[in-house]
Amino acid sequence: MEIATVSGYALSSPIDPVQDRPFHGGTRRLHKRDVVLVVVETRDGTRGFATAGASSSAMREYFEGDSQGTFADVVNDTVADALEGETLEEIADAATHIRATSLPAHLQIEAISAIDVALYDIRGKELGAPIYELLAAENDGWEPTTEIPLYASAGMYMEPEGYAEQAAVIEDAGFFGYKYRPGIGPDGDRQTVDLLAETLSETEFMLDVHTWWKLGEAYGEDVVTELVEHAADSGAYWIEEPVEPTDREGYCRLAETGAPLAGGESEETPTSLVELGETGSVTFLQGDVRHHEGFTGCLPAIESCRGRDVEFVPHNFGTWLGLIANAHLVAAAPEVRLLEYPVFENDPLIDAEPDPGMYPFELAFDIFEGEPAVDDGQLTVPDGPGLGFEVDLDVLEEYPFIEGPWTEFQYDE
Repeated sequence: MEIATVSGYALSSPIDPVQDRPFHGGTRRLHKRDVVLVVVETRDGTRGFATAGASSSAMREYFEGDSQGTFADVVNDTVADALEGETLEEIADAATHIRATSLPAHLQIEAISAIDVALYDIRGKELGAPIYELLAAENDGWEPTTEIPLYASAGMYMEPEGYAEQAAVIEDAGFFGYKYRPGIGPDGDRQTVDLLAETLSETEFMLDVHTWWKLGEAYGEDVVTELVEHAADSGAYWIEEPVEPTDREGYCRLAETGAPLAGGESEETPTSLVELGETGSVTFLQGDVRHHEGFTGCLPAIESCRGRDVEFVPHNFGTWLGLIANAHLVAAAPEVRLLEYPVFENDPLIDAEPDPGMYPFELAFDIFEGEPAVDDGQLTVPDGPGLGFEVDLDVLEEYPFIEGPWTEFQYDE
């Protein structure tokens, strides 16, 4: 394919009014959610789409001082210069061109991730095939499965009874699991676990600790260990990022308790993602096509999990476009069966009271023409060419970029 243009558009979805979420030791302020829409067009006019966005990784934004506006500029300048006019024989050739630039490693990886997804979208449209079929054809013996159970990712800093009430709504909606963000204090976190164990009968529950238990050293190692053990003993499906993502020793120490641990979204490279899975400390490895060099970058992590007691479960915490991109990976790959569905306020697919959404993120839904096919907590992956959905480009006018951080942490003295 011959690349004609590469464009990046920084977009913001305001949270108005701004929301403050108290946690143990401080308050998290939510201003907006940012997304960069990446559009690649070939000489014959075929367009491919992908998103990049702020990671939900603990205590920092993905770009550490840069912004989504900065990354859009990177796409429009350095990445476009590296790819426009090039004829790519293989999708992976784009990564070679990007690595030859002078961009810092983290920006190279973010760019490769978005471009890889967009190029697979193009290739699927050229061949008239969904991405999951392309991936299966590239990997002998893969048989796609297009019905994917979803777990709902919600629950952020509320009273224990609020988590339980929200979880009941998620169970009624048919989701496989309910994942929530604890961090309201050791006693409150224990009580939340107990209430969820009592409330849920069919739906699993997961704790996305997001290293909040370590935030400001507020809990300490002994309390973290006790909470992990308590959650596991109470039936938690997994405990996610209970220590700093780079703390391999901490992961291994907690794994010795027998608790099912999850992690990987914060790994900086596809190689380090594989390395985390190979430590034997995580039961669930969470790569993401938006952050780990696209489909191409996630495949080695999936292969590294096969035949071992590690399950690859993609991280997904953004728009419906990111959901569908990761869904194609799940649909194609063997021994991969589960996908994260972030629940935002006024979700068109969840008609329930009380609203189980974390906060408003209208762009997450409006970026699509149409809606994902979700019924009783299960997604049917679209079988149209490429990603199987078209982007509604009206969002370029409707969601102009807003300068400033999307979230801030204010700590108690």
